[in-house]
Amino acid sequence: MNASAPEPGYLTGTLPGIGGHIREIPEDFRVEEIPLYAPSGQGDHLYLRVEKTGLGTLEVARILAKTFQVPQQAIGYAGLKDTRAVTVQTFSIHHGQAEQAERLCHPQIRILAISRHGNKLRPGHLAGNRFELTLRHVDRDAQDKAADILAVLQDLGVPNFFGPQRYGVLGNNDQVGLALLKRRWHQALAAIIGDAARIRHPDWRAAAEAFARGDLTECLRRLPPRMRDERSLVEALLRGQKDREALFLIPKQRLRLYLSAFQARLFDRILAMRLATIERVWAGDIAYRHDNGACFRVDDPATEQQRADRFEISATGPLFGRKMLTPTGQSALLEASLLDKFGLSYDDFRPGAGLNLEGDRRPLRVPLDKVEMEAGPGQLRLCFTLPRGSYATSLLREVMKSPLVGVTC
Repeated sequence: MNASAPEPGYLTGTLPGIGGHIREIPEDFRVEEIPLYAPSGQGDHLYLRVEKTGLGTLEVARILAKTFQVPQQAIGYAGLKDTRAVTVQTFSIHHGQAEQAERLCHPQIRILAISRHGNKLRPGHLAGNRFELTLRHVDRDAQDKAADILAVLQDLGVPNFFGPQRYGVLGNNDQVGLALLKRRWHQALAAIIGDAARIRHPDWRAAAEAFARGDLTECLRRLPPRMRDERSLVEALLRGQKDREALFLIPKQRLRLYLSAFQARLFDRILAMRLATIERVWAGDIAYRHDNGACFRVDDPATEQQRADRFEISATGPLFGRKMLTPTGQSALLEASLLDKFGLSYDDFRPGAGLNLEGDRRPLRVPLDKVEMEAGPGQLRLCFTLPRGSYATSLLREVMKSPLVGVTC
């Protein structure tokens, strides 16, 4: 069974969207990390608060490693931020010195603050993100429409769908992950090289067509130089290595991203099934406490629903893995039936080779905070705050109800 799914419905489906376009220029999409803690001012790690424009987090990390003359592993960050945006985030540099920051002369990076702390910044070390977005070519009554939609989302919560960036530029990272779990090595390789029908870049598309017909020499010739991982696996196949051997030449970090994308796709499926009752908790649910992130099983749904109504807790969906808390009752049946559709069991999420999935629970909804709007001619400026791990796309698709072309944050 293919992991891809039809576009889910809307929580605010009875309310019309405002239409429009997002991110015509990077300045239309501004994201600022909300730190989980303030740096202490002392320690082995230099903390740089930077504003970057048109650069991805990993690209900035490479620039910092070169500037400070440290291995890239010495660079820490709390979350991945998108390229086509203006983003403010903090990086840590192990053994970095403040005077070295003067060497950083890049037109797309501006240092806002410098401090020190005792530990490296790691993924998840943030409280949330503040978004400032400009939607253009919106309907004339966009502000009134958006106000009605946002009132519902503030009351019921924002559906906690994963953003498109989780699934990659071709939208098929989850298919690679599924193939890895099913040990379908050639299928995984083909998905990594890509489906030619989805590829716009002419050389990449030609390489994908060549791979599909088994012409590895032509595939390698046409693959763009920047696609180093893809080129390495094709070179391995040309040397006569088996599909699995070639596949595992790809860095494990990237293979884990494919597996996490499949986890995300399964979560999104469960969320789509429960969207109409997103604010409800069921007997046997694993609930999530929004104040501290703790999870617990719902034994008394009537009592716990009162807490859900106050937005203290929410039902969760699965990020399947060996340590995931499993629900009981109706929720358990729903999750088990989804695994059955893919011919998977819980044990399949232990593929070995250093790729075992720990698993977790993720809230089906998240609170929407600090909403501001400002209307202009043909546009709407929208500001809001979401918790860490949540995507602005989940809110935008409800407000706009139009294709979110180019939005990956």
